Amino acid sequence: MSLSTKYDPVAVEEKWYQYWMDKNFFHSTPNPDKEPYTIVIPPPNVTGVLHMGHMLNNTIQDVLIRKARMEGKEACWVPGTDHASIATEAKVVAMLKEQGIEKTDISREEFLNHAWEWREKYGGIILQQLKKLGASCDWERTRFTMEDSLSRSVIDVFVRLYDKGLIYRGVRMVNWDPQGKTALSDDEVIHKEIQSKLYYVNYKIEGEDGFLTIATTRPETILGDTAICIHPEDERYRHLHGKSAIVPLINRTIPIIQDEYVSMEFGTGCLKITPAHDLNDYELGQKHALDSIDILNDDGTLNENAGMFIGEDRFVVRKKMAKALEEAGQLVKIEDYTNNVGFSERTDAVIEPRLSMQWFMKMDEITKPALENVMNDTIQLIPPKFKNTYRHWMENVRDWCISRQLWWGHRIPAWYLPDNSFVVAESESEALEKAREKDASISAGDLRQDEDVLDTWFSSWLWPITVFDGLENPDNEDINYYYPTNDLVTAPEILFFWVARMIMAGYEFKGERPFNNVYLTGIVRDKQGRKMSKSLGNSPDPLELISKYGADGVRTGMLFSSPAGNDLLFDIKLCEQGRNFSNKIWNAFRLVDGWKVDDELSTKTNATAIRWFEARYNAALEEMEDHFSKFRISDALMSVYKLIWDDFCSWYLEMVKPAFGEPIDRKSYEATREFFEKILKVLHPFMPFITEELWHELREREGDDCLIVADWPKKGQYDTSLLDGARVAFELIGQVRNFRNSKQISPKDALKLLVLTGHFDSYIPFHGIIVKLANLSEFQPVDEALENASSFVLQGDSFFIPMEGMIDTEQELEELRSELEYTLGFLKSVEKKLQNERFVQNAPENVVEMERKKEADARAKITALEERIASLS
Repeated sequence: MSLSTKYDPVAVEEKWYQYWMDKNFFHSTPNPDKEPYTIVIPPPNVTGVLHMGHMLNNTIQDVLIRKARMEGKEACWVPGTDHASIATEAKVVAMLKEQGIEKTDISREEFLNHAWEWREKYGGIILQQLKKLGASCDWERTRFTMEDSLSRSVIDVFVRLYDKGLIYRGVRMVNWDPQGKTALSDDEVIHKEIQSKLYYVNYKIEGEDGFLTIATTRPETILGDTAICIHPEDERYRHLHGKSAIVPLINRTIPIIQDEYVSMEFGTGCLKITPAHDLNDYELGQKHALDSIDILNDDGTLNENAGMFIGEDRFVVRKKMAKALEEAGQLVKIEDYTNNVGFSERTDAVIEPRLSMQWFMKMDEITKPALENVMNDTIQLIPPKFKNTYRHWMENVRDWCISRQLWWGHRIPAWYLPDNSFVVAESESEALEKAREKDASISAGDLRQDEDVLDTWFSSWLWPITVFDGLENPDNEDINYYYPTNDLVTAPEILFFWVARMIMAGYEFKGERPFNNVYLTGIVRDKQGRKMSKSLGNSPDPLELISKYGADGVRTGMLFSSPAGNDLLFDIKLCEQGRNFSNKIWNAFRLVDGWKVDDELSTKTNATAIRWFEARYNAALEEMEDHFSKFRISDALMSVYKLIWDDFCSWYLEMVKPAFGEPIDRKSYEATREFFEKILKVLHPFMPFITEELWHELREREGDDCLIVADWPKKGQYDTSLLDGARVAFELIGQVRNFRNSKQISPKDALKLLVLTGHFDSYIPFHGIIVKLANLSEFQPVDEALENASSFVLQGDSFFIPMEGMIDTEQELEELRSELEYTLGFLKSVEKKLQNERFVQNAPENVVEMERKKEADARAKITALEERIASLS
């Protein structure tokens, strides 16, 4: 069947993805005869649908895994999903509300039944979407953070760490979501810049007529104030040392304390201290042994401790406080103020810093190997610029709040006795045994399990281990073969919350790093630099992009400008460029496939072209391997892109292409099809679908002879002089073509080209190619400059195109003088660089040598231009 005139990505992608699945090419099992190459997917939330960040991240992972598979490694890419406690619970609560059911009206068990039903129905959507992208995951290994074996491992780790003294229960300051009624980790808080009000309030000084003015954005928290703080060296307030102030409206006496934390230059130089509702205030409260008054309920309403406005919402009270302070004569003024406010990532509620009884994990010791082994490059961060940020966070880490006030998740394995003491155990039966060691009369009915669940990160930090059941069965074949994994591809914003914790877990539970390299992608932004989001409406639907441009087009579009760690400014034109690349390859194959072969034809004509492209292919392969070794995936793609678009399609095919309707010799034809196989191999990791399709179009193949498992090419030796000669030839052809365009001469009209040179033999290898591609009737050397000819200078040689009386001398001189002026300026800049001793001494030798070559070439060109100008003048 003849090849379609137009590439149809939809039909091709569906066909080959199913074929790969049917042949089990994605599946991996431990093979002691092969080197393992392992990637674990950053598990997307079960609530998730494919977005542009997923597209970039998973395209990079697929490029790496496909290349490793072709290199003969035992490539294993483990997929899976995260149970995402907060996000999933919010989805289930919303679903139940639509059915007229409130969470508070049903039991925990009933709610969890609904949650599992929701997960079964919707939880795998994103993994199915990844298949559309071409992700070659080992789907038989798909894991879920709340499946039985992984859940058992999470509980086991909690118990082990508790027994080790690393997990404790206590009252600490946390991020509180009043709508979700749960504590949040720092990464679940989104900070937004909003327009607020700054309220200036007078606090009376006890026993005096004077007062202190304090500015606050949260006047409702005045009701929880337990001190005023001033700088010990602030002369304005030295007379207040040891005195007290009166809290407005409720008339509570509070101390005036001194601490260097206060900035004398900011605001009035006085701070109100509310230890129960501000992290910095909490730390000052701890330092100065202040009372802590929690004035808020779980839902953000005021409680009895506030003394007024009890049961009213915090934002309603804010307005009422302002009015009450004004009526009391203690509100000085209100100013507009811009500040950063934390919002819950899931509910969008304003976060309240709040003291709460939670479970925490000590971080001071467990972080040490994770810091040391990143800083010494045992684990490499790519790009390495993130090492300093990583170190700062790890050296200033706080204890991890690991409890969440939710039902969906891993329930904390702690059971409370009637006296409110507790035991930690892996099961209720084990908890009963431990409880009876305290009180022999305890029965199962006397025990009450903790209502909270564990932070989602407390399961995902074990991911590289638990996907291979490495905790439940620590000596199994999979964990011993695949761990540590090779590369992790993820986003910088979860470097600390997930990556650092996985490294901690790796050393704590396996005594080994979890991965060798961490490739940090940038954020996908629109072309205006804005982060893509639903609210801005600037994020295209990835599946629609795939439908329109093909998966290969979108994959390459994402990678064309995505250097590691730097944000990707996404433009739809990148996908168009990717689709155009697909079409270019398709049409190039159709051209080659349509050639007629004559076995009697001479094979000499195209020998140089064949030798040149073989050399260029090996040079490009060398470039690619260098880029891959440094995780410059975008640069590796550009090397392939230029090899195919420029070198193969624009130059090589033009060199060997027979005249219209004419046949090609057998040797050139076979060499060209072989080159096609070679370029398909290096392109496959980036564009798997079109390459597999053309791989099978090239010739008949057995069922398992697929490109996905073909051997990755090995670089051969190549002649650099051949590449240098080609570069000069291509530049010469370009000059002739530019001349045609400037003079409006038809490409069909053959021109004569003469050259004044002392080394015409250097043009001999590409002589036939220059004549063919520049359409020359003659290309020969001359002994002197020609009159009545257009000219240009290349590599110090003067070239002449006789115009037989058609030359405009004045125009020719103007063009030559302009070129001379430019070349003189260029020479001056090169000489200035070479006169800089620091540059000459410190720059790599090849760079300095390149500048010296530029200098010599510029001098030769200037000499030739001056001679030509003199002859015309």
